[in-house]
Amino acid sequence: MHKLMIVSRQKAAYEALFAKQPIAGLELTQKPQEATILLADPPKVAPLLDEFPALEWLQSTFAGIDALTDKSLRQDYTLTNIRGCFGQLISEYVLGLAIAHQRHFATYQTQQRASHWQPHSYSTLAGKTMVILGTGSIGSHLARSAKALGFHLVGVNRSGTTSEPAFDTTLPLAGLNSALKQADLVVSTLPATSGTNDILNATSLGHCHKALLFNVGRGNALCETGLLSVLDSGAIAHAFLDVFKQEPLPQSHPFWQHPAITITPHIAAESFPHQVMAILRSNAERWMNQQPLRYTIDFQHGY
Repeated sequence: MHKLMIVSRQKAAYEALFAKQPIAGLELTQKPQEATILLADPPKVAPLLDEFPALEWLQSTFAGIDALTDKSLRQDYTLTNIRGCFGQLISEYVLGLAIAHQRHFATYQTQQRASHWQPHSYSTLAGKTMVILGTGSIGSHLARSAKALGFHLVGVNRSGTTSEPAFDTTLPLAGLNSALKQADLVVSTLPATSGTNDILNATSLGHCHKALLFNVGRGNALCETGLLSVLDSGAIAHAFLDVFKQEPLPQSHPFWQHPAITITPHIAAESFPHQVMAILRSNAERWMNQQPLRYTIDFQHGY
């Protein structure tokens, strides 16, 4: 019998789901030294890894696992993450904010409070070019959603190829500047790796022309001083940021008061416990049957 321990801010919800529908071959434990399997939030469990001497497999509750891939941390266990359930939520976030910006909805709310009637001109999003950095499950779902609204889709990834037909063009990371020259909207869904650090900077973003920028991947991809520079130059018209290099974002950070930046507190795509548990159940069955697990992370690549 494998011992499962839960290390998460939503621990109570996960334990309630487990109690309602136990997983064959697993039993819960509250003793770190007994746990062979962890269901855990990466930032919460990272400083505790050495407390689990029997650890064999860690199922992340998040898609982002960069808190666990630092080379100073142990990597003598199998790590899996959550995929396939964030694309819809990210699509709602990006397209919802894009539409609200394009149609001046925030301005109309302000005008309503002042009883002020003033129409503002706008154009359709159909025919606009959306450049999506990262063409995995999230980027591909967003591409399909955006395609339904008439966007032209350009994907950017390591290889320059993708099997997702919603992308009209796919370029390698080496062609990022070429992609950004075409962009009306730029969306980063990139994972945190050494190769994505500050990939969106004053130089690369300087190739844009009044584009909207969305960072819904990881905070490391965006050079913060570079963003301020391209906002001043007009290369980026507005930035919608959900992830940051330091979270929570410090109160003194210049992003808070910048009129061309919209901040959300890492809520673009929540890990809902019932979806996470469904993946844990599927992987646990594979684990018991000595089959390959779904969504395994390569520590060297960081994804």
